[in-house]
Amino acid sequence: MDPEDAARLTALEESLWRPATRFDRAHLERVLADDFDEFGRSGRHWSRAASIAAEAAPFETVLPLPGLRVRELGPDAALLTYRSETVYPDDDAVHAANRSSVWQRIDGEWRLRFHQGTPVR
Repeated sequence: MDPEDAARLTALEESLWRPATRFDRAHLERVLADDFDEFGRSGRHWSRAASIAAEAAPFETVLPLPGLRVRELGPDAALLTYRSETVYPDDDAVHAANRSSVWQRIDGEWRLRFHQGTPVR
């Protein structure tokens, strides 16, 4: 994969782990594909509409994302895998998950099509 694309995808993925951009509806409208789906660490399904409408809540995630790998799936598609380690203010425990994201270049811009989190015990 082109190093510029890999850097752009890394920045986009990490933007979803920063509260300032994770809850910025205009940012999510630009980044999430029209048919975006997510299966979260909790097992909950998130549609694009539900993801954009989510209420802001404080959290801290380890950045850069541990073990992040970018794999080219085709000229305009990529798979990102990593481990997330997140702490929420009402719970001091570290919530860890193995993560995967499928990104596709649509009309010249990288858009997130699918994301999944699997809990790590």
